[in-house]
This record gives sequence, C-alpha cells and structure tokens, in this order.
Amino acid sequence: MSIEKLKKIIEESNNIVFFGGAGVSTESNIPDFRSSSGIYSTESSLKYPPEMILSHSFFVKHTEDFYSFYKTKMIYKEAKPNDAHIALAELEKRGKVKAVITQNIDGLHQMAGSKNVLELHGSIYRNYCTKCNKYFDLDYIIESTSIPICDECNGTVKPDVVLYEESLDMNVLDRALKYIQEADVLIVGGTSLTVYPAASLVQYYNGDKLILINKSQTQYDRRAALTFNESIGKVLKQAI
Repeated sequence: MSIEKLKKIIEESNNIVFFGGAGVSTESNIPDFRSSSGIYSTESSLKYPPEMILSHSFFVKHTEDFYSFYKTKMIYKEAKPNDAHIALAELEKRGKVKAVITQNIDGLHQMAGSKNVLELHGSIYRNYCTKCNKYFDLDYIIESTSIPICDECNGTVKPDVVLYEESLDMNVLDRALKYIQEADVLIVGGTSLTVYPAASLVQYYNGDKLILINKSQTQYDRRAALTFNESIGKVLKQAI
C-alpha cells in the first residue's frame, strides 16, 4: 500500500523537503486561483480580471481597486492550519523535515509550528511603506479605510506579496533551490506544477524519492516514486 511505503520513506529519512502550493491551503477553506471553484472562475462579476488586479502596474495605477479586491479575496485571517500543516510541523520537530517551501501567502505553516518556512510569494502578515519602508502588520491593512497610508511619511503601504510583473526574492529562491538540491526526499503537495518559476524548482531535485500529492495529475507524475491523487491533509496525517 502506498501509504505504508510513504511511512517507510519518512521513517528512514532525516532530510525531507516539502514544496507546497495552493492545494495545501484549500483544505483550510482558502480558495485557490485556477480550479473550478477558484477565484479566477468564480469572480466573473469583477470590473477587471483577477490576474490584472494582482499585478504591480495595477497596484500602482489603481491602488484603491487593488485593495478592495485584496482585502476581500486574499486575506483569510480566520483560517486555521489543517492536517497537512500540522503533520509537516510535527515532522520538522522530529528532525525529519528540513524546510517547508511554499507558494502560499497565508502564514498557516508558521501558525502550525513550522520554523523553517521559505515563502516564495511573500506573506499577508508583512507590509511595508513604499516610501520609507516602515513595517506594518496585517491588522493595519485590515483596519485601514480604502488605501493603507504610512503614519510616518504618508507613503502607500504595500503587502509583502509577489504580484504579477514582480520577480521573486532571489535570496529566498536560492535557499529553496539549495534545500531541494540537497534533499533526500522531496514531497510536493497541493500544486499542479504549472506556474513558473516556482514549478521549475522540482527539476533541481537530484534524488529518487519524489513524492507527489495533488488531486489532479502533474507533468512530473512519471518521475515520482509515489503519487497520491487525494487530500494532502489525509495523506500526511496517515503517513506520520
């Protein structure tokens, strides 16, 4: 049985890296972008497409419209870690998981107890003034009326999330690549591995224990030692 094989792989390794996408958070009731129930499919009434709203140029030119969408569709402060987040935090505590690399911006891995989390696309919990770089927490964004303005210099506050047209933080990306290259086991979960550059990270894995957990098939399925087309929380909970 595949779960038994996964259990054995986890038991025998102390150098596991996890790479996760939106599917890790959907089990905490945070919608993804591209599925049939995702933001891109369900927000047909918007004046602008979500891809445009979540771009750097839109943020600069239509900041009020950006924040109207961002506050209602990108922030889920009530969301709680699910079984996947909890299992990964437990495996890190046991010295097995060395790093969690995530495309999500919701901070749920840290909330579950994971310490070494590499956030490729940033976090809703960090926000900075575009003029003086002063830091603001999430509550400052939520409580602001319309556009959050810096209380020091009156600059516009921007979430520390990677928007379309922006590049990833090269320091975070380099660290992620290093962990993946040196991993004994790479578990990839909740991502269809179609969004670049994050999807190309799997190519840097040199081992033979690639585990894929995703509800739909991916382009890497044939390379994987094990594939699970089911709930990531259920699989990881059973495997630890």
